[in-house]
Amino acid sequence: MTSSPAGTPARPATRRRVATRKRLLTAAYEVFAEEGFGRATVERVCERAGFTRGAFYSNFTSLDELFLAMWAERSAAMLADVRTALDDISVEGVTDLRDAVDRLLRAVPLDEAWYRITAEFTSHALRTPALRRVMAAREEAIVAALIPAVVATLARFGRGVPDPEALGQAMVAVHDGTAVQVLMEPRSRTARRRRTDLFCHVVLAYSTPIEG
Repeated sequence: MTSSPAGTPARPATRRRVATRKRLLTAAYEVFAEEGFGRATVERVCERAGFTRGAFYSNFTSLDELFLAMWAERSAAMLADVRTALDDISVEGVTDLRDAVDRLLRAVPLDEAWYRITAEFTSHALRTPALRRVMAAREEAIVAALIPAVVATLARFGRGVPDPEALGQAMVAVHDGTAVQVLMEPRSRTARRRRTDLFCHVVLAYSTPIEG
């Protein structure tokens, strides 16, 4: 039996249920972005979506579960975009590592509203041990899904990765840290250039030339 994002048994997905979930997820994103996750309520999400509480609870057990479903959707889309960018780097024969890193970063656009939502939810999760474990496991799964493609791309540049997990953690740390800087100064070309520079340094620090 499959499970929902929060670990509850999954319900059969009908076209109507899929449409209802999509509207709830869209409404929740808007409410979370405007009011903050901590101030959001099931009632406000339902009001924005045009549904009753019954419609909400037939799809999600809580706002936590709804957020996790939203995160799963966005993570899947991000992974698909990153893999496409890495494939394009290979197909187009990109030979400059910095150019490749820059292309990869452009495949992960920075969304200020989403950053605010996730930052608030992360604070909430840090106060909730069970939710903290769920988020940690999901972060690990995202990195595990992404790193093989990154390692394969680096191999085309003649570089091996002794510790893929360490590289993945470093990339996440750099992404999160530089995202704040870029969002604080959205028009700054310097902030974006430094973001690319730092990613290049990390990639070089966690990889080594392939001999032969």
